[in-house]
Amino acid sequence: MDDERLLGSASKDKRHGLKEDIWLEQKKIWRVGFPAMLARVTQYGMFVVTQAFVGHTGQVNLAAYSLVQILLVQLGNGILLGMSSATETLCGQAFGAKQYHVMGIYLQRSLIINLFAATILLPVFIFSSSIFKLIGEEDATADVAGYISLWFIPILYFMAIAVTIQKYLQCQLKNMIVGWLSAASFVIHVFLSWIFLSKLNLGIPGAMAAMIISTWVVVIGEFVYIFGGWCPKTWEGFTFAAFSDLVPVLKLSISSGIMVCIEVWYDAVLVLLAGYLKNATIAISAFSICLNIIIWEFMVCISFLAASSVRVSNELGKGDAKAAKFSIKVILTTSMSVGVFFWALCIAFGSKIAFLFTNDKTVAEYVSSLSVLLAFSVLFNSSQTVFSGVAVGAGRQAMVAYVNIFCYYIVGVPVGIVLGWVAGLQVKGLWMGMILGVASQSLMLGYITWRTDWEEQINKATERLDHWLLKPSEESHDSSAQESVNQ
Repeated sequence: MDDERLLGSASKDKRHGLKEDIWLEQKKIWRVGFPAMLARVTQYGMFVVTQAFVGHTGQVNLAAYSLVQILLVQLGNGILLGMSSATETLCGQAFGAKQYHVMGIYLQRSLIINLFAATILLPVFIFSSSIFKLIGEEDATADVAGYISLWFIPILYFMAIAVTIQKYLQCQLKNMIVGWLSAASFVIHVFLSWIFLSKLNLGIPGAMAAMIISTWVVVIGEFVYIFGGWCPKTWEGFTFAAFSDLVPVLKLSISSGIMVCIEVWYDAVLVLLAGYLKNATIAISAFSICLNIIIWEFMVCISFLAASSVRVSNELGKGDAKAAKFSIKVILTTSMSVGVFFWALCIAFGSKIAFLFTNDKTVAEYVSSLSVLLAFSVLFNSSQTVFSGVAVGAGRQAMVAYVNIFCYYIVGVPVGIVLGWVAGLQVKGLWMGMILGVASQSLMLGYITWRTDWEEQINKATERLDHWLLKPSEESHDSSAQESVNQ
């Protein structure tokens, strides 16, 4: 079955019953979701593997690496991942409208913007040692962190390129190549890390060199796939048209970046606040273990974010509001089912799950006391990712950014501080505030999605396509490109 038939609206096929429609929609969801899940899990796994190898080179090196990864890499990844969701909106709607030829232009525009954003972030990595000392880190740790952050500069540009291309490919159901490339690069990374550190004892340079080589294998593979002719409808080569209309794309990219960053930094803020509680060492260790579990589960949920974004944007581009609403219902039900499964696991194994990460009984008991909160955090991940993806598919990132600011930093963080310090609930209080923030975000986005006029969103998608793509000077090119597609 080709991509266009797979993307065809189940709602338009009167021969299908409800069960058949759901089954067809599930196939479309997992056609996008599974490769996205595979890519995110393996790419995140590279950082975990590197951290494990660096940890065996010394305690200071481990602390320095963790500092760079938690603060700097999370900063860069949040901004670049968020800004790349603009590509998801634009390419998804263009593919649904069968304006295939302009998807390559969108890709080039987004790459220009992302590479520019990565360059703006360079001083943070170059002068990170001074920044860490300024916020109170020990000189020895800050100096090593500054050295490690220089090695992360190629990784920064990898994120700018790879994430954008992944969004471009998944909108046309071609992101399976990204999943396999990421899985292969993960295997390469483990092997190179073992050779460079365990056999050659190259230390930090060896660990970071292994990561740079492995990550750029993904980028090179993606370029070979696109330039090698596997995207004939959507890639017609480089063009100066990519430099036109950058401002509206930049605005959408910035709102997308803010939307994701606010969410990504939320956990980091809570970890920093936990450092000021009583028994901070135990509190941070327990909280970090729980957050690690949440992140791994979030890697699964983010596949539903990708699927909901692609499905909604495709159907809006087609002009099929009924199919868009049907897709949202199926994806939300599927994601919530997965969330309930992980919620049950956290409840059932809450007293033992910490021993996967530590042998310290005190920390394990602390994690056990947080298991109910962990379970509900996992559950809410499964709903808020879908609603965020729906918003991305409709190009409503700015709206989600406002919702995130209100729910996380006006509701979640203040309530967490009050419960943590004033009420004396410590980490439990902080986490209750975090859950309240995520829960209120899910409810608000769910209500907005329910009240959305999808016919109006179709009109907005059409206006966006007309304004950014179908200018009079391009009509002849568009018609000829469309003819080639139809052939």
